[in-house]
Amino acid sequence: MSEPTEKQMKHRFRGFLPVVIDIETGGFNAATDAVLEIAATFFTLTEHGHLAVSHSIARNVDPFEGANLEPSALEFTGIDPENPLREAVPEAIALGDIFSEVRREVKDKGCTRAILVGHNAHFDAGFLNAAAERCDIKRNPFHPFSHFDTSTLAGLAYGHTVLAQACKRAEIEFSNSEAHSADYDAQKTAELFAGIVNRWQDLGGWTWPAIAPTEAD
Repeated sequence: MSEPTEKQMKHRFRGFLPVVIDIETGGFNAATDAVLEIAATFFTLTEHGHLAVSHSIARNVDPFEGANLEPSALEFTGIDPENPLREAVPEAIALGDIFSEVRREVKDKGCTRAILVGHNAHFDAGFLNAAAERCDIKRNPFHPFSHFDTSTLAGLAYGHTVLAQACKRAEIEFSNSEAHSADYDAQKTAELFAGIVNRWQDLGGWTWPAIAPTEAD
């Protein structure tokens, strides 16, 4: 295979496009608790086949009707759902914006669908899927159950599962004062994921050029 191009991202993850999703919520129950912020961060492929963090899209979200808001969760994130300066939008609009960008990236990179990357990915995936179901979104661009979890990967690569500490060990700048914002955490999760993937590649775990997968793979 020749030098990597954007279209060859599909060969790196078996046709899937990794997209970081971070969601800030009003609690831990995806069925009952509010989504308050959602962000997606995307990757590009360098000429050496390394992942590089590209761009992000983020939305502040109005709690859905009847949503639960746990005071302890709001205190932890520092989010005030009533603050008019948040310029929050309904869930359906926020997800529509995020999913439209994900679909565009999937098409541009020649992939078949997106795969969610998250720090404790099952949490973000649970809230994402619950919100999509509430909004009656039929074409969720993400794989329904497979994810990349940077908490697990960081535990393997750096011996720590907490995002701030994993970033510190990976020599990624991390601000505790900016943390627990979906946009900030998504970007830092993306930097961590790219760093782990690229380090593994450089150590010989996966090298470019690679053999393109077949339909049977």
